[in-house]
Amino acid sequence: MSTINWMPRTGQDEEHLHFQQMARRFMEKEVAPHNEEWAAAGQVSRDLWLAAGEAGLLCMAAPEEYGGTGVDDFRFNAIVNEEQVRAGSSGPGFAVHTDINLPYLMRYGNDEQKARYLPRMVSGECITAIAMTEPNTGSDLSGIKTSAVRDGDDYVVNGAKTFISNGQMADMVITVVRTSDDPHKGLSLLLIDSDTPGFDRGRNLDKIGMKAQDTSELFFDNCRVPASQLLGEEGMGFLYLVGNLPQERLSIACTAVSAAEAIFEETHAYITSRKAFGRNVGSFQNSRFVMAELRTKIELGRVFMDRCLDLHNTGELSIEHAAMAKWWTTEMQVNAIDRCLQLHGGYGYMTEYPVARAYVDSRVQTIYGGTTEIMKEIIGRGMGL
Repeated sequence: MSTINWMPRTGQDEEHLHFQQMARRFMEKEVAPHNEEWAAAGQVSRDLWLAAGEAGLLCMAAPEEYGGTGVDDFRFNAIVNEEQVRAGSSGPGFAVHTDINLPYLMRYGNDEQKARYLPRMVSGECITAIAMTEPNTGSDLSGIKTSAVRDGDDYVVNGAKTFISNGQMADMVITVVRTSDDPHKGLSLLLIDSDTPGFDRGRNLDKIGMKAQDTSELFFDNCRVPASQLLGEEGMGFLYLVGNLPQERLSIACTAVSAAEAIFEETHAYITSRKAFGRNVGSFQNSRFVMAELRTKIELGRVFMDRCLDLHNTGELSIEHAAMAKWWTTEMQVNAIDRCLQLHGGYGYMTEYPVARAYVDSRVQTIYGGTTEIMKEIIGRGMGL
């Protein structure tokens, strides 16, 4: 139970609160005890994915005929993300699987593709990744070079991807490929199974944080993918990607606020028990002022994010507001955790303390899903500037 009297949240009813309690129990039992083990291994266990599927924490919006609840309410997604962060874990790539990848299958998959993948995505038997970023192409999707050339009933794929979350464990990768030279209209999406000849995983990348989440290089060498694995229409990939980015960015914003809240609460407990010069660290004016400032910023971020959740559920969240949520909450998260670490003194630099792990885990938040600079560009262009 939090010792901070946070402002009551809006938009959650009894069903959401019941789901939150269940998700919290799951994270406390199935995730938190294994964080160090998974960080050392560089990935979580497949058993965790199966357990999450059994608990109903994966792809909740999938139709009932495929094993989901059929309830397309992103507040349930947000709860899973928030409780995972509160458990101090960055390992399980559930958000990539549920928040990012499921909508592509739901919106653009044909009946055969849905029947093939959705039940196993819901159960955790089929772990998914999405491959956009390339060694020389980050936020600029128009620069993607991985090619897919039609040859009879197949596409022949050649190229490389990097920084792919769930890349080591993925059974299926939604892969962004170039099917023509047009910078935007030349992109398409292919569903590539990991056992497809010509598909190969590179190394599990060594990151400064998020050690338990596998992040990989992927390679395609004359990889023959059946044309039936085309997701949606050829040449529509760019529009599909842009259409799903607001949800991806909202997902990141949810984790940003929750991570800041969790470390703030941990820091509050620390400074009210840690003594210096015969007094609690929290009793010094600087500590009070820092904590007052951080609490205010976190609460402001929470209120804005909850409003974005409401708008997203009614289909009214704009690209610009999603960008605002993403850049502001992630920058707030990085700043808040940095200042909380300072209040811990030397102990904040020790990895046994949650604040130290959160410090390195948080840094990527302002980068993936579109950098802060790209978010500001989107907001500026939205004003006609």
